[in-house]
Amino acid sequence: MSQVKKITTPLTDDVIQSLKAGERVLLSGYVYTARDAAHKRMLEEFEKTGKLPFDVKGQVIYYVGPTPPKPGQIIGSAGPTTAYRMDKYTPKLLELGLKGTIGKGWRGTEVKEALKKYRAVYFAAYGGTAALLSKAYKIL
Repeated sequence: MSQVKKITTPLTDDVIQSLKAGERVLLSGYVYTARDAAHKRMLEEFEKTGKLPFDVKGQVIYYVGPTPPKPGQIIGSAGPTTAYRMDKYTPKLLELGLKGTIGKGWRGTEVKEALKKYRAVYFAAYGGTAALLSKAYKIL
């Protein structure tokens, strides 16, 4: 099995520059979760006020599709959801300083170009980790 590169949020240009396609990473630090409805609300807020609900500079957003929690849990299994549904929002968030997204599936051409332009990264998640990931969540 190949080595795992350990990186921590917030991400910097230097960290992103050091990553290679297909490389396995262990990402620690704060990772925000949001899907398409949340992305839409964030950018509507930005259009109205010029501010986002949180500072995205250097941050990572995980496109998560959680299941309902079992008793005593704050969240159920938390697997990745399809990334392309966020494609219409992602370039603007990258322009505003977002440095990474996590999801499954392909990204459109506009997002790929924005990832290059703004020195950001798309982490492709794979299935089978949803139950494990749910144990790492904290509600802030």
